[in-house]
Parts: sequence; C-alpha cells; structure tokens
Amino acid sequence: MKKRIAILGSTGSIGTQSLEVILHNPDKFEVEVLTANNNVNLLIEQAKKVQPNAVVIANKQKYKQVADALSNEPVKVYAGADAINQVVQMESVDLVLTAMVGYSGLIPTYHAVKAGKNIALANKETLVVAGEIITKIAHEKKVEILPVDSEHSAIFQCLAGEFINPVEKIYITCSGGPFRGKTENELRNVTVNDALAHPNWEMGNKITIDSATLMNKGFEVIEAHWLFGLAPSKIDVIVHPESIVHSLVQFEDGSMKAQLGLPDMKLPIQYAIGFPYRIKNNYQRFNFLDYPTLHFEPPNTKIFRNLALAYETLDFGGNKPCILNAANEVVVDAFLKKKIGFLQMSETIEKALNNVAFIEKPSLDDLIETNAEARRVTKLLIED
Repeated sequence: MKKRIAILGSTGSIGTQSLEVILHNPDKFEVEVLTANNNVNLLIEQAKKVQPNAVVIANKQKYKQVADALSNEPVKVYAGADAINQVVQMESVDLVLTAMVGYSGLIPTYHAVKAGKNIALANKETLVVAGEIITKIAHEKKVEILPVDSEHSAIFQCLAGEFINPVEKIYITCSGGPFRGKTENELRNVTVNDALAHPNWEMGNKITIDSATLMNKGFEVIEAHWLFGLAPSKIDVIVHPESIVHSLVQFEDGSMKAQLGLPDMKLPIQYAIGFPYRIKNNYQRFNFLDYPTLHFEPPNTKIFRNLALAYETLDFGGNKPCILNAANEVVVDAFLKKKIGFLQMSETIEKALNNVAFIEKPSLDDLIETNAEARRVTKLLIED
C-alpha cells in the first residue's frame, strides 16, 4: 500500500524537495495533506498538481484566495494554526513530514505524535524547544521519529543494525558556512548577502543564516541528544568543508562508521519517508576521484559563539534551549532586515538567556510562555 504523507511547510525548501521525491515514486507514496504559511500561489500550484485530500493555509486572511482557486478541485481547504493541528491527526495520514520553519513546527508535531503518527522530522526546533516532552510521548505512543536533517540521517543510518552496541561518540559534521576561517574583525561588517551565500547547500534564508552563525549546528547537537539518547559529552562537531561525510559514529571498540554522499537533501528525505527500505533513484553519485582530499578541522567557538551557547543551554536544561531558539529567531529576522550586525546576533542571544526566568521542569504551556517572553525580551534588547 502507498504511504500517505502530510507535508507541513510544503512550499519551503524541504517541502518542495519532498514533493519531488514523492512525485518520482508515485507507486510508493501519495500526498494526503499540504500546508503553507503565506505562499498562496505555490500552495495552489502544488495542490492542483498532486491533488491532496486537504490543504491548509496558516494565514487565515488568504483562505478565500486558496478556496476560490481550488473550488473545482477535489481538495478540502482549511485555514489557521488550529486547522494544521487537526489535519495531522487525520486517520488517513500515515506519516507527517514536519518541514515548517522554526518554533512554528512544535505544536503541530506535538499533536501528530499524540495522535500516534510517525514523524519525518525536518524541523529540528521541535526537539530543541521540547525534546523531553516530545520524545516521552513518542515512546509512549510507539511513534518513530525519523530524522530528515542530513547529519542526523547519517547517524541514524550508521546506527542501523548496531542498536545493541554502545556508542562512544558521534561526530556531527559542519561545512563551516560562508565564513569559515574568518576573524572577528572580518565578521563585523559582513552583509546579509554574504551570509546567505552558503558554499554547499541550497536552503531557506533562516536556516542559511543559522548555518553561517553555527547556530544550526548547535541546534543539531541538541536534536541529536534527544534523538539518540546521548550525553552532550558524547556529541562532537567537526568542520568538514566539502560536506561529503555527513556524520560519523564511533563505537566502544574504536570502530567508526560514516555516511557519505553529495550534498543533496533529497537523499535523506527519501530515506526518512521510505524507511526501512532504500529506494532506487537516479541522483548524482559521489565519486572519490572527484574528491581526492577531504578536510576536517575543529570549529572556532570563540568567534562562532552560538555553538558554545547551544552546548551550554543543553547542559543547563529546562527551558534554556527554548529561550535560545526564540532569541535566535528574533535576531535572525532582525539581521535579515539589516537592523543588527552579524556579531550582534550571538551577543543579543546571550543577553536574552540571562534575562528570561529559568524553569527546571517546564510543561508545554511553560514553554509556550517562555517562547513569548524570550521574544519580547530579545526585541527590547535589539531596540536598546
């Protein structure tokens, strides 16, 4: 039987690539639900092409535009965040691919897990903000959380068949972004366009800036902690500018496994939605002769402070990672709007972490309140 998939955030980078994978495998998958935040035109185009059971536009003001455009199609149209939370629970959905950007992906993913739906997770912020809550419910509901991020997919693949063997350490690789090797002085005057010029990956603006600041890698450390049940001391980050080795696992006997491939998000997407099967494809193959030398180096956490902040919040626990994420979303938006400089992002995040009340064992409601408060505090810090 075909696997019926709900794609949350279908108009973004991961969402559009997920649709490509699904359309290349019509005998294995079909789209049950599509959701978007504001990109009405692309959502309408996608819905006409794949004919899902339902679409949701999060921006309620754009409901009529979507409904009118799809009035002659056999597609149900809904609007608003509550509608997204409801469609993920539909009995006809087998797998929810969460590709929404940032904090917005948390609540829909929470409802999907509560409903017993398996998750293909491309929204790392869900586990950054509420890792303990989400993984506990997933365990209770026997829900599989299948990583879509290339690094976590690599670790997941390396662990296949090894679950009885203790892991000594995992190494999450990092391209270093566009500013690898830059000094603090050089970073003071970098532009938004400079930061968006990632050397290897094509991603949305927010995650591209996170990659440039290494916050994306910090989030991946927190996500790996919850996905694989590893202490922070067993999770290392290593800079690998070629982005060929997507991550490595070292076992207690010293043996290491790595997953390699060209930087193409369609492969980890395909692995996640097709799991446990590998699906034949015609993607470009990696050739060792094209890359006779691969390089590795440690990250500079003094200059790229965000990675160190992520480790610190993970050690601290409680609602600290939630504060980290909220503050980061605010400063990235401010940087993209040219309100603050590149180095001011990590400086502002650190101040926010010290100015929002700590909660040791937060509930989901506590995290929702923390998110709102951290955003308020961070905006005030930017305005000062």
